[in-house]
Order: sequence, then structure tokens, then C-alpha cells
Amino acid sequence: MALRIQLNLDKSLQENASAYYALGKKAKKKLEGVKKALEATKQRMQRAMAEKEAGERRPKMARKRKKQWFEKFHWFLSSDGLLVIAGRDARQNEAVVKKHMEDHDLYFHAEIVGAPHTVVKTEKKQAGEATKREAAQFAAVFSKAWALKQGHVDVYAVKPEQVSKKAPTGEAMGTGAFMIYGKREWFRKTRLEFAVGVKREGECLAVLSGPETAVKAQSLAWAKLVLGEDRKSEAAKKLKKQFEEKLAKQGVEGEVSLDELVAMLPSDNIRIEWP
Repeated sequence: MALRIQLNLDKSLQENASAYYALGKKAKKKLEGVKKALEATKQRMQRAMAEKEAGERRPKMARKRKKQWFEKFHWFLSSDGLLVIAGRDARQNEAVVKKHMEDHDLYFHAEIVGAPHTVVKTEKKQAGEATKREAAQFAAVFSKAWALKQGHVDVYAVKPEQVSKKAPTGEAMGTGAFMIYGKREWFRKTRLEFAVGVKREGECLAVLSGPETAVKAQSLAWAKLVLGEDRKSEAAKKLKKQFEEKLAKQGVEGEVSLDELVAMLPSDNIRIEWP
């Protein structure tokens, strides 16, 4: 293809050459500007990609969720949807009975020294047999029996009016101590088995624990806990990792709180069994 050059006949040959030379310099300068702009854009894109990759590798921040009043205690929701609470120490045991136990509720206690006062909040409803069995197991798991690695323990249930601060003559009832009077409903050889799970609560993930029958029905992912060798902190880390992996496979985003997991577990001596 032939190259055509337009000449201005009113100008000399040297003037025409100078004009084309000036145009060439201007075009070259524009080309250099384009090259610089392309290089700057390329660098910005590389930085953006690096920041994106770093953000994906960075652990997701757990959203803060508003906690309910009962979450300061040991707690779970039964298969019948009833709240069950238990004290974590003597002061809380006192509060569970004196402040939170009402008429129509049910009181549970493991037959062992070092067991929490456990109350089923019936909301004036009739507690079903499933709820009673679950409450008995809950009371057993958070008793000293777990730390002692006992496979089972007897648990009894009574009505609120049978729980009293009235001590036998010559004795005193300290903080968290109560006397039980009257006939008891027994749950003999209640096995020490437990479960922990994760559910969606608004935009957050919440940890729940309790008897297996209650937890697995309410959870996106769950695991069974039995007597074993892991410390509570070790078990919580394993649960966190596995839960987040299982939830990711379900397309559920979010971070499982390690603090919540630790708070929901019984004593040390844990083994995790995945369903």
C-alpha cells in the first residue's frame, strides 16, 4: 500500500517537512502518555487484586449479636420449645431458684455433690416427657459427674414449693444451698451425653448446646459430645473449625464464636462425635 503525503503548495519543501516533523513529535508524545496511563492502570489493578486476595484470606469478623437474659446461665431449649436454665456457680444457683423459678416450673438436680440447680421454665404449660428427660440429662452433664468421668448419674425432679431455704434445726443454708422436701420423681442412671450446634440468628451465627434430641432439631450443623480426653478449650477449637467448614459447604457465611463455644460446653474430658 502506497504512502500518500499531502503537501501545502503555498509552503516550501522545508516548511512542509518541518510541519510533518512537528506532527510526529506530537503523536509520539501522545503515545508515551497512553503508555504511562496503561501502566498506571495496570498497577492499580494489581494492587486491587492483592487487596482482594488479602481480604479473602483474612478471618471474617463475627457480627455481634444481642444476647438474651438467660445466656449468662447454662441453658437450652427443649424439644418442646421450653427454656431450661442452670446455675454456673453458687451465686447463680441462688438466683435460678429465688429469682427465676416460678410456680408451675420444674426443678431438677443430680444426686451428687457439686450439681447445678436446674429449672424448666414451663410458662404454665405441662412439660412433656421429652422435656423432662432432656432436663435430667442437662442437669447430669453440668454436674461434677462429668469431671469425674462417671458414665451416668441419678437425677430427680420436684415442684418449686418443695425447694426451700428452711434448714433442719442447727443447720444453716449458705449461698446456693437449698433443702428438698417431699416426694421426688427419679430419672435413674441418666447418661452423660451432650450435643452442641450452630444456628442462624438474624445476620449472626449463634451456638446452642443441650441434649442431642433438642440440639440436632434446631441446628444447621451439630456434633455429639461424650466423655473423652480433650480439654474444653481444645474441643471448642475443633468444633469451631469443623462447624465453619460444614457451614461453608452449605453456603452459610459467618464466624462461629469461640467464646460462645467454650461457654456452652461442660467440663474437660470431652470427645467429639460427628453425625
